[in-house]
Amino acid sequence: MANHTQKLTPKPSKPNMQGADAMKRIVKKTPKKPIKSVRRETKPLETSVKKESWLSSMLAVGILSGSAALIALFVWISLILILNPEKLSWLNNVLPEWAKISSQQEHPQTLSQIKVNLKNQGQIAGEILPFDGDAENYFLLPIYKQRANCQSDCKYIVELRVYQLSQDTETQSATKKYYHLATQLPITGPEESFVIAPLVDATSENQGSSISLPLSEVKRFEGNTSSGVWFYCKGQRIEGTNAIAYGHILHYNPERSNLQLMLSWTSPNGQLPKWQQVTNNGTKELIVDQTVGLEPQLRVYQVQPAKSFLDPIQLEEISLKPPELNNSAYQDAVSIARSGLWTPAFEWLQFIKKQQKEKMPAAAQAQIDLIRLHSQLTKIQADKSWASPSQQVLADLIDGRWEKALQVFEASPENAQEIAILLKADEGRLWNRTKAALQVNPNRPEVQAWAALILAAGQGQNRADFWLKEAKITTDNLTHIQSLLRQLNGEVTPISSTHPSRIIGSVQPISSINSAEWLQLSKTDLTVNNQWYQVEVSAFHDGKRWLNSPFGTLSLPKTSPEKFLWSTLGINSDAEIQIVVWLANGEQQTTTATIKAVQLRDGVLRLLAAGQIIPQSSNFAVQPHSLALTNAALEWVQPSPITVEQLEQQDPQRVKTILPTIWRSLQQSGNLPAGAIPNLQQMRQKLGYWPIQEIDLTGNNKPETVLTISADAIAALNKEAPKIKAEDKNLSRPRTLILSDDGKLIYTDFSKNSQQILTAIAKISDGTSLALLVENGDRYSLKRWSENHRRFE
Repeated sequence: MANHTQKLTPKPSKPNMQGADAMKRIVKKTPKKPIKSVRRETKPLETSVKKESWLSSMLAVGILSGSAALIALFVWISLILILNPEKLSWLNNVLPEWAKISSQQEHPQTLSQIKVNLKNQGQIAGEILPFDGDAENYFLLPIYKQRANCQSDCKYIVELRVYQLSQDTETQSATKKYYHLATQLPITGPEESFVIAPLVDATSENQGSSISLPLSEVKRFEGNTSSGVWFYCKGQRIEGTNAIAYGHILHYNPERSNLQLMLSWTSPNGQLPKWQQVTNNGTKELIVDQTVGLEPQLRVYQVQPAKSFLDPIQLEEISLKPPELNNSAYQDAVSIARSGLWTPAFEWLQFIKKQQKEKMPAAAQAQIDLIRLHSQLTKIQADKSWASPSQQVLADLIDGRWEKALQVFEASPENAQEIAILLKADEGRLWNRTKAALQVNPNRPEVQAWAALILAAGQGQNRADFWLKEAKITTDNLTHIQSLLRQLNGEVTPISSTHPSRIIGSVQPISSINSAEWLQLSKTDLTVNNQWYQVEVSAFHDGKRWLNSPFGTLSLPKTSPEKFLWSTLGINSDAEIQIVVWLANGEQQTTTATIKAVQLRDGVLRLLAAGQIIPQSSNFAVQPHSLALTNAALEWVQPSPITVEQLEQQDPQRVKTILPTIWRSLQQSGNLPAGAIPNLQQMRQKLGYWPIQEIDLTGNNKPETVLTISADAIAALNKEAPKIKAEDKNLSRPRTLILSDDGKLIYTDFSKNSQQILTAIAKISDGTSLALLVENGDRYSLKRWSENHRRFE
């Protein structure tokens, strides 16, 4: 057996391999299929163990993360409950009665109690604004404060509160309605620098201060808006000739009882923000109008989701930076839109959309819609017929109508001179449009012409010549442009004026003259024995419209400036001017003088006239300054006066309205002591004999009330006023109040530290309305009613 075994066993390659040989034998004798089956069954077992281990780890991590988040949430809620429980009052909407969050700061109160508490704190409750017309259950309450030492518009908003009808069991059974404070928001107005920013050039030194301007009004946006309830706060400020409106936009989320300031706004033309469908996304956009003059500027905001639990929406402005489409043509079109060429940009974008095979992305379409909105405005302006050539050219250039604008410029020498003033006053807006148009098409002849004209008017002929040398301009177009430049410089003789001279100004006699300082149409000796009068022009009519001092935009041509001024002023057809003087005894004397020479320096226009000698009054506290005006300038209007008592017989309600306004105005100016105004019967007795005039000054076919008050009349109102001595009488001139047809004060000479005095009411040449001839210091000015700004200016 042993020998048999040795024959079957091969020689081992290494020692001590008997155990291995034995195993091999066993394996060989074992069937192969069961072995394979055993190996397959072991793999799923190992995989299952691994999966269970992985799932256990992830579950543990998830539990730990969730626990940490819950702990952080509970800590946050606990801190809010301790520091400001009102912030979590929105949870009361979902909590059961026993779990309601109570506020230690504010218990349910009636509306009367709320107002009394505010008054005790030196605050004033404003008019409540209901939610969805239900003021009994849910309303916004503005809180005001009163400015110290203030005469008008003295209240300003300091806080907004939302009150809800109390659901407490203790107050539900009460006969009166009790409210609890749902939320409150402190209010501070926007800074002055932000408010005036649309009117201020970036290089200007006066950029405004960081002082917050007051807000005086809060209103709810009516109609269909986005989710929730929207409000706006508003204030007003006069900046030059602009009545600026400004404020905040606020959103109330009823689900979270959260009132939030969304953005601040300012409108130099006094327009309120409005909701309007601009894009086609199904939701209206908020539009803030910042248009200045003919320059459209609309800021459009979309309602977008926000990562905020208390208010999950935000207002996001549609911006043209950066272009939202990676397409060079699209980017060029957006670039020229940013320069102000809205209509050419929109037309180009319409062409690009037609070429685009795929649908425009929403962000790119929003930019297109913003450009379309501006283009609609510039088209309306350019399609309008303007009486002024410069306004027509400005409207055409803003809309990209280069050729049409050039036709207006070439129509007449007068047009060219007026448009030269426009180009000289350009602060870069027209040049930016021209530069952008040339970047798109540098060979367009009419754009090249406007580039040369703008450079010549703003930076001088040498700058324009240098640009023409650098630009690629054809010989024919260069010849045409050089002809336009000569016309710009006034080298074409202006057509002789046929319009009569309409000039108004202050006047004083002078004794010595330097002929070199004056422009004369014919060289005459200005040193002959004449009484010379120097007239400082306050306003004149150039045949198209009235121009007022200072005349900073009145540009003289290099050749024949005297002919230009003679023609513009109408002196060619009528060189006579009346000199009106008031003597110390109140007597008015008039003489006629002849205009001999003209002077224009730093925007001040003066005339030199020769005439007869008349006495001069030196007591201007009693009598007006001397006045100069041409025959066709004004037509005096003097309505027949009646007394306040007579007016009451005709219109008792009107007298009932105007008497308190008159009394308060005299109190505010310091002419009457402060305090409660007398009752109507007492005011009738004191003011009934005062003379008034009724005349339509605003053009609405309803008469205004003009009240001219003497110092004696005011003294008689105040019992404590000392009697006026005979020698002190007439030491101050009568002053005027004007009240609108609904009893509001629209003009006053009684402002503190003001020298303004109404001298006369007159009908001016265009006949559209009456004007006030107002003396301010030693100068005169014409003031007409502005329907837009609701004042005389």
